[in-house]
Amino acid sequence: MTTSDLPPTPDAATHTNALPVSRAAANNEAVKRRRLILPVALAAVAAALLALGIVPRLHASTALTEQVYAQREVPVETVAPTRAPASQELLLPGSVTPYADASIYARTSGYVQHWYADIGTKVKAGQTLADIQTPELDAQLKQARADEATAKANYAFANSTAQRWQTMLKTQSVSQQDTDAKTSDSEAKLAALQSAQANVARLTELVSYEKVTAPFDGVVTVRNVDVGALVTSGGSPGLAGMPGELFHIEQTDRLRIFVNVPQDDASSISTGTQLYLTTQQYPGRRFAATVARSANAIDPVSRTLRVEIDVDNRDGALLPGAYAQVHLALQTAHPALELPVSALLFRPDGVTVAVVGKNNTVQLKTVTIGRDFGTYVEIATGVEATDRVINNPGDAVSNGEAVRVVASAALHG
Repeated sequence: MTTSDLPPTPDAATHTNALPVSRAAANNEAVKRRRLILPVALAAVAAALLALGIVPRLHASTALTEQVYAQREVPVETVAPTRAPASQELLLPGSVTPYADASIYARTSGYVQHWYADIGTKVKAGQTLADIQTPELDAQLKQARADEATAKANYAFANSTAQRWQTMLKTQSVSQQDTDAKTSDSEAKLAALQSAQANVARLTELVSYEKVTAPFDGVVTVRNVDVGALVTSGGSPGLAGMPGELFHIEQTDRLRIFVNVPQDDASSISTGTQLYLTTQQYPGRRFAATVARSANAIDPVSRTLRVEIDVDNRDGALLPGAYAQVHLALQTAHPALELPVSALLFRPDGVTVAVVGKNNTVQLKTVTIGRDFGTYVEIATGVEATDRVINNPGDAVSNGEAVRVVASAALHG
């Protein structure tokens, strides 16, 4: 009997039958897995497609919410009020004028014999400017002196006669009536003598005006005379086109500048206030000056205070009639707070500012403007140093409006 003829053992039969069974189970398991993967994959694809549609909508919704929130709370920039400077420079226009200015006229009539000073000549007080020839006046003075001598002789005779008659009256040698007549005649002769002396003094004074002199130290700026020109005593000129004045003299070693200070700054100006001048002829140069006096009254038309400023000009740098800028340093003992002009709101009920209050809401405050610094103004009343003032507020800003502070700016130092 061969081995192949033997019946299979139980174990071998079992092993032979188990191989097909395990293969079938594996196939079944693979089929089940494929059946599970397909729904999962479909679900993942569906989830991905859903995500692709929902996420952008979620982002859009979030952006819309943020935009609505931003529109509900207006973004603003705030500034903090700071203390205004104690000193402020006030720049005013001024016209340079001579310290003394005089027109020289003839006080006697005659012909110009000679003149000694032309325009631009510096003269001293009492210096002769011109000689006027007055032959008629000289003759009148001689006649007046002769009349004075006659009156003096008449008075001497009348006086001695009256004294003799007074002596004789004591011894009753003459009557009282005759004595009174002699005394009255003596007094009349004395009055005539005094009249003649006054006439001589008048003519002597007029003759002294033959020499035209300078009233003060200065510079001749106008000369309207020439040799041979007829001049009259303070009257019509004898030279064609002549305005009547012989010379014009200005004192230029010391000058005056008149300025009009606004009413708001008038209280800061007093006698002795130091300042300086600038002119276009000398860029960068400062001319020291002092407030000499003021009108102490506000002009009701311009609402300004008239102030006179004196400046030393012995070097002759400044010329009368020039334009100058006056720089006044105004001092304030108690300066208030200041804000930029861009923070102000001009409303019908007055000037206001918008302040960020509690809960980031707007609070409008009415303020009073003090000094003006150009881009900044002093706030006399209405704000505190701790206020957060909105810079560049919109015209439509109102009380209680919600805002969002995005930045805070600092004022200039």
